[in-house]
Amino acid sequence: MTAPAETPAAAPRPGRNLWPLGIGAAFAVFLTGTVGLIVLASFHRPELVTPDYYERELRYQQTYDSRERARALGAEADVTFDPAARRLVVHLPARHVAAVPVGTVHLYRPAAAGADREVPLAPDSQGRQELDARDLAPGLWRVRVEWRHAEQTYTLERTLVIPASAR
Repeated sequence: MTAPAETPAAAPRPGRNLWPLGIGAAFAVFLTGTVGLIVLASFHRPELVTPDYYERELRYQQTYDSRERARALGAEADVTFDPAARRLVVHLPARHVAAVPVGTVHLYRPAAAGADREVPLAPDSQGRQELDARDLAPGLWRVRVEWRHAEQTYTLERTLVIPASAR
């Protein structure tokens, strides 16, 4: 008896090529992203400056100049913290104190807006003013001292860290 004839194996069918689908999907993602950005940009207000930008720039320049004047004073003008006495000490040049400077000491607490304080500037004859810091919360404080002398404004800014008291 003869063996049954074997049927030839079917030739493997090539798989489907996914490149055209991938290229089409990439274009669709690009087009969707572009349309999304256009829609987002259409809702964005185009004004990049305020209506009074010139006046704001003048005020900024005046603030910058007052900081530079205080910086030029060097060690004559400073704010320090005395941890033993828990006091902030503001030092002004003696020549500025002779004319009785008018100004303020701003205590700014970035972590708690309600803790901010403003104290009138009242240095003694040596240009020193001490502020009680016992009731200031421990942590970061920004101190800004502003005063006028000889028709010039001075702005001194310091960052201090008040340590927790060892009670």
